[in-house]
Amino acid sequence: MNDIFKINSVTEYNNMVGQETLHPLVSDIDFSKLQPFYDPDIHTHYSKTQLNVYAIFLKDIKCGSMTYGIQNYDYEEGTLLFISPGQVFGVEGDIKNESLSGTALIFHPDLLRGTTLGKHIDDYTFFSYEVNEALHLSSRERESINECFKNINYELQHAIDNHSKTLIVSYLELFLNYCKRFYERQFITRSHVNKDILVRFENVLKDYFKTDLPIDLGLPSVRYCAEKLFISPNYLGDLLKKETGKSAQEHIQQKMIDVAKAKIFDTDKSVSEIAYELGFKHPQHFTRMFKKSVGMSPTVYRTFNEN
Repeated sequence: MNDIFKINSVTEYNNMVGQETLHPLVSDIDFSKLQPFYDPDIHTHYSKTQLNVYAIFLKDIKCGSMTYGIQNYDYEEGTLLFISPGQVFGVEGDIKNESLSGTALIFHPDLLRGTTLGKHIDDYTFFSYEVNEALHLSSRERESINECFKNINYELQHAIDNHSKTLIVSYLELFLNYCKRFYERQFITRSHVNKDILVRFENVLKDYFKTDLPIDLGLPSVRYCAEKLFISPNYLGDLLKKETGKSAQEHIQQKMIDVAKAKIFDTDKSVSEIAYELGFKHPQHFTRMFKKSVGMSPTVYRTFNEN
């Protein structure tokens, strides 16, 4: 039971949960109106499901445990979870007897083809957040989200015409923009947690440059740092941007520059040797980055501080 069951379309997902397909590219599902679904062919042989569509789950009450990637997450009231195409998830517990609630919005990437939202869908980075970075809504925020769901559902109930796609995508974009705003609020209200992440991020960088990893791997990647912090790269980048105004990559480069400044005082080492220790295969790349940040080359910086 370790195989992955793949769902490639909105219709396939609707068929799995017993939802009528009103539009081939988008579906608004109210689980409380559906019978608990159990397909022995699926649930006996597959422990995970891979969605090749976008999915947004809004849970009303704490109900069961969903796995996302390799982590578990217990839903709480008013929680939004975003899944991008290709993500793997699973539901644990007795699916036969579980009473379902909440709402889901499922839409195929083809819905966005040729639209402004399609060009900017990657800007909504929370689709790549880890499950423990879900969005927790206030009651007022929940009202805004419900209104968006209601408008999308209204269009789905309406006969498909030349305006259907435009209106549905517009409401979807409004929904995602609300979510972006609410995530920014969540970054602020969880500032004490974020401060802890910033401290640990600094320690990850400090420990990295104390080892030979730069020689073997080069500068630490955002993904490397995020994995050490048990968060997603996008979440780390967005958190840093909100808290400090700088991207994760800018923080990594600044740490490298700080380490380089300390190393430059060791006159027993050439600038080329220092560049190599910091993970640069070509010293000129290090010199260019250092000069851009400090305003002078490593050699001039060394001479300037010797006088």
